[in-house]
Order: sequence, then structure tokens, then C-alpha cells
Amino acid sequence: MPLEHIDQCKAVDAYVKQHLIPADKGLENAHTNSTKNGLPMIAVSPIQGKFVSMLTTIGSARNVLEIGTLGGYSSIWFAQAMKGRGKVTSIEVDPHHRDVAIDNLRTAGVQVPEEVDVLLGAGLDVLPKLAAEIEKGEREPFDFVFIDADWENHWNYFDFGVKLSKGKGALVYVDNTVQNMLESGIVGTNEREKDAVDLVAKVGRDDRVDAVVMQTVGAKSHDGFLLAVVK
Repeated sequence: MPLEHIDQCKAVDAYVKQHLIPADKGLENAHTNSTKNGLPMIAVSPIQGKFVSMLTTIGSARNVLEIGTLGGYSSIWFAQAMKGRGKVTSIEVDPHHRDVAIDNLRTAGVQVPEEVDVLLGAGLDVLPKLAAEIEKGEREPFDFVFIDADWENHWNYFDFGVKLSKGKGALVYVDNTVQNMLESGIVGTNEREKDAVDLVAKVGRDDRVDAVVMQTVGAKSHDGFLLAVVK
């Protein structure tokens, strides 16, 4: 939209939600119950949730890896899109968040762990175990990897995402890419943080993938995501 209309982004989101995203008690409960239990309100918006879930439908994904469960809001979107077709494996470091997420998932009619398995632990502790299971043939590789966790480890998560993927055609999605580029001073007017990780530059040098960053506006203001396709 033209910049003079940028202040209307939330109104556009509300209109799109009204007409394209039917009310869903399970998703609404995940939001209210997470708030009641003190979880930070940093989950994807309803429109983003539908968008990422549609990506799994477009790619006929059977195995989704989610790094960062929080209250399970995005997990519910994935589970609904993949109903009868596949499974979500989600990683959460905080025991309280995991408990709330499992409660939210079950309230939404999602079977745990059959449809969504929420693994407790730090991502960089759990991911090597998943890699070992895939190598032994005990677990299938992933078609879609959704990364929405602590930013300082995003390059490591991305690297694991590619390694744990099925290979050619698999997708790796990194949320909040633009927000973190701006906040860390990689681009924009902020002073660059000493230990800032330039994920976009690293991915650009990675011959395993082809990637793009899309800027977004909406209920979560100005942000954007990185989407990579494994070659």
C-alpha cells in the first residue's frame, strides 16, 4: 500500500480476518488462555497463522518442525491444515509454556502427541537428537521448518532446519526477520549490536538454499519473514 495509507494496516488486517478467517474457538482459547497464564503476546497473528499453515498445504507437507512452541497457537494452525495428512513436532524450552501449549492444543481438538508432539528442551539440545533419529531411520525428515524462537540462535536453527529437511523442495521459514534486522542495527538507524547475527547475509552465502525476505505490515506493525527453499 502507498506509505500515506500505512496507518490503515490494522484496519486491513481486521477486514481480512473478518472475511477470510472463520471464528475458531480453539484458536481463540489458545490466545486467551495463554494471556491468562502469563505468556508473552508474541505469537503470530491470525492472518500470519493462516498464511504459514497454507504453505504446508501448498507443499503437501507431512512433517512439520516448529522451533518455539510458546502457547501452541501456530501449532494449532499447522495441525488443522495437516489433519489426517501429517504431524507437527514442536520444541519448547520453557516447561510452563509447554504445559499451557499442550492444554491449548487439546482444547482445540488436537491429539497430543499423535498430531502435535511438544518436545521439552533447548532447541540446540533437542535438534541433534532429532538429527540422530533421522539418520537411524527412526524419524522421517521434515518438509517444512518454522523458526520462531530466540534470535541469537536463529542461524544455528536455520542450519539444523536445512540438515533435518527432506532435501530439495523443503521450506524453512524464519519469523521476525525484519524486526530483528532493524532492532540489532544490521540495517536502519540503530547502532549495530556487537554480537548481532546477520542471518540474511549468512543465508545468502548458503549454497544449500534459495531464499527471499518479505516485509509485512499489519496487526504486528512492520516486520517480515525469511523463506528459503532447499535446493
